[in-house]
Amino acid sequence: MGNVLVIGAGGVSSAAVNKMAMNADIFTSITLASRRKFKCDEIAAGVKERTGVEISTAEVEAMDTPAVVELIKSTGAELLVNLALPYQDLALMDACLEAGIHYLDTANYEPEDDAKFEYHWQWAYEEKFEEQGLTAILGSGFDPGVTSVFATWLKKHKLDTIRQIDVLDCNGGDNGMPFATNFNPEINIREVTADARHWENGDWVTTPAMTKKVTFDFPGVGEKNMYLMYHEELESLSTHFPEIERARFWMTFGDAYINHVTVLQNVGMTGIEPVMHDGKEIIPLQFLKTVLPDPGELGALTKGKTCIGDIATGEKDGETKTYYIYNICDHEECYREVGSQAVSYTTGVPAMIGAAMVLKGIWRDPGVWNMEQLDPDAFMDMLNTQGLPWEVHELSGPVEF
Repeated sequence: MGNVLVIGAGGVSSAAVNKMAMNADIFTSITLASRRKFKCDEIAAGVKERTGVEISTAEVEAMDTPAVVELIKSTGAELLVNLALPYQDLALMDACLEAGIHYLDTANYEPEDDAKFEYHWQWAYEEKFEEQGLTAILGSGFDPGVTSVFATWLKKHKLDTIRQIDVLDCNGGDNGMPFATNFNPEINIREVTADARHWENGDWVTTPAMTKKVTFDFPGVGEKNMYLMYHEELESLSTHFPEIERARFWMTFGDAYINHVTVLQNVGMTGIEPVMHDGKEIIPLQFLKTVLPDPGELGALTKGKTCIGDIATGEKDGETKTYYIYNICDHEECYREVGSQAVSYTTGVPAMIGAAMVLKGIWRDPGVWNMEQLDPDAFMDMLNTQGLPWEVHELSGPVEF
């Protein structure tokens, strides 16, 4: 049905291409490319062993737009799935426009020299994609991604309006390491150390990073401490659901994780400004990334479950209602299926499903789209059949925390 080019060779990419190969009726040709071809080859070998499907590999620098265009043309791909770094989004969108193919990513653009991730840079591409009759899907991971589709599904099937929404991301997994991040350390630590922001009554409310903590009892996991953070889906949800009065994002962290990040921040290791070391210019956070465990290699060590979802309050036929919609994912089951832990799986599988929506022609309107703008039903159906089953429960009333 479709020829796809995947850029990036981390844990998310590995989960995504394994699931693509398991859906060979949709993904008839898969090319995996990154600046480290040997990583692509390792992933391809695992895919062949698990599924019997052969995928092609290539070496490319994602920021080199002409090289990406050349690769697109040589593969004949009709969709580029960007699972590389957020800094590379715009260069890859440019390549898609030049080569005339569709685009999908899992995380919004972030300038390399400024820890600020916002959608306006990518939203500015709307007219360019429209004019060429091409589709760009932004944020087809879990959060953003599935959590945004959850919100749209609730508004389509359960609520007339959404007044309040809380996105809750819990990783109850344990890998036994003293300190390790669940996904790319550089991106993870930049998110965690940024000021928290949430949307309330038509404006952004800012609080210092990691200062608002709440204990919540997560289905399938149990009680965990979750912290108020800023996350990109708050920007798009508050834009595309104008009736939203309050939108917040919460993520769980253990005490040891918080202590490590605090110390690293205090000694300057989370900095993104260049410093001189031994006559060479280095960026502390990028150096820190090189000495921390690679999240893509923690799958065999990680045990426990994740629970990610939305609690949304709104009106239905004039009556106030609250729903909790979520997925529970088991780290060990994910590793058995695709060789990745659940954090990579819960991002990689929605990337595959989003790509399937484009290749099937279900999500093919020209322009630049966030996930909550698209019809949710076919995507939600595939979550249930592709390893991320969801549950929805009506609560007795709004949850205050």
